[in-house]
Amino acid sequence: MGADLQGVQMARANLKEAILRQVNLTEANLSEADLAGADLSASSLCSAKLARTDLSRANLAGADLRCANLVDAYLGRTNLENADLGEAILTRADLSTANLSGANLRGATLPDGRVG
Repeated sequence: MGADLQGVQMARANLKEAILRQVNLTEANLSEADLAGADLSASSLCSAKLARTDLSRANLAGADLRCANLVDAYLGRTNLENADLGEAILTRADLSTANLSGANLRGATLPDGRVG
């Protein structure tokens, strides 16, 4: 694992195109942040706050997003291949063009309110 940013408070931060591969962002607050085009592949975002965050075009392949709060997040063209979204809260999140190949959605609250 790369840098340890567990619990960091970065609400509304501009991290557009940031390279954050294999970073520990467990329990981080990234609500309303701009992570468009960021590379968060293989990072840990367990229990992270990502409500209303722009993750469009971001690379989250293999990321651990278990129990993350993604309410109203924008995930258009986001790569979530093999990501773990178990028990994540995706209420009203835009997943319409996201790559979810091999992603785990077990127990996740989906955009329409159903549980996966």
